[in-house]
Amino acid sequence: MPDVRRTIDAIWRIESARVVAGLVRVVNDVGYAEDLAQDALVIALEKWPRDGVPDNPAAWLTKVARNLAVDKVRREQKGREKYAVLAPELDEQRRAATPDPEAVVEDPVGDDVLRLVFVACHPVLARDAQVALTLRMLGGLSTDEIARAFLAPSATVGQRISRAKKTLSEAHVPFEVPSARELPQRLEAVLEVVYLIFNEGYSASSGDRLIRDELCGEAMRLGRILTALLPREPEPYGLVALMEIQASRFAARTDRHGEPVLLDDQDRSRWNRTLIRHGLGALDRAVALGRPLGPYTLQAAIAACHARAATPADTDWERIVALYDGLAALNPSPVVELNRAVAVSRAYGASEGLTVLEPLRQDPRLRSYHLLPSVRADLLVRLGRDGEAAAEFEAAAALAGNAHDRRALLELAAAAQERAGR
Repeated sequence: MPDVRRTIDAIWRIESARVVAGLVRVVNDVGYAEDLAQDALVIALEKWPRDGVPDNPAAWLTKVARNLAVDKVRREQKGREKYAVLAPELDEQRRAATPDPEAVVEDPVGDDVLRLVFVACHPVLARDAQVALTLRMLGGLSTDEIARAFLAPSATVGQRISRAKKTLSEAHVPFEVPSARELPQRLEAVLEVVYLIFNEGYSASSGDRLIRDELCGEAMRLGRILTALLPREPEPYGLVALMEIQASRFAARTDRHGEPVLLDDQDRSRWNRTLIRHGLGALDRAVALGRPLGPYTLQAAIAACHARAATPADTDWERIVALYDGLAALNPSPVVELNRAVAVSRAYGASEGLTVLEPLRQDPRLRSYHLLPSVRADLLVRLGRDGEAAAEFEAAAALAGNAHDRRALLELAAAAQERAGR
């Protein structure tokens, strides 16, 4: 029984997006389609342990869900008008010897899934709602799992998802891929949602875990779906490359106590070479499309500089500075400038890096960002200004939301203070 339950869970994670997407095409309501799919899953949990898992579980779920839709409209007197439009199509599919659900779930590209991606990330929704709905619809995560991932109350996340589905319904958001004119802007929102999900997993903003690898795994899976759905767009490849190269370091990013290990101190033999190879391949695909490099491809190129370096001393920091210059011109932000300051310090010296960093201290957007005083402290240590560095490390620790980051920063502050007192 536990093995069957695990199998069902795995099938749901893999197939739920196509099941829901196929249903939305018929019922034209994301919330209703998701409810139908969930009801079909409940029936599967009852029947499959007894009867066995069907050969095509996704088609089975889709067919059952569509049958439930027919039965519901038939039962509801108030749904007669809707039934007159909807039921004939559903009845025909239900009676067919080879049901339409088979064709839906066997589509190797999945235009319906692509439509669902853009619906979940429609601009009528706030970004937090887009993230939650994307994880629910395309990641196959439960409300409780999403809540745990972002350390939010389950009820809050549930309300967020419910409001998002209601908003899509009331706004009559069409179940379609945006036009060529709208695609760049809409794709940007989709990629940003996946990027935000990965970032929260890569460096948890709060709590006791530094890395939430299950969240990163969902983001990477969504990214791979996008590359399959949009093979002529370079930025999905760039995002996948970035995520896979970054994820390759997971085993080396923490010590045996779960404490963070800085990049220069990581055992590079523990980096996952398979992920690096896949990530570099995705980066090559993005570049080979011959379009101007976008922000995710540029970040992937920066990550590739680290991945290709056998030791920290081999890192091509001058190339990284040039890539950050391009990223800052394309997507200016204080965080990009902060990272550029680090690269400048490694390529041209700590004093040069500190010069780049100083204007950022006045930027209100970084007022509560713990990495600003942390980076400044590191540069001050390299310049021998340990007393100032200790104060900056302490300020960074006070701002850090993650328990591991706080402990590491306080240890660095104590070491700097000790050196300053000698």
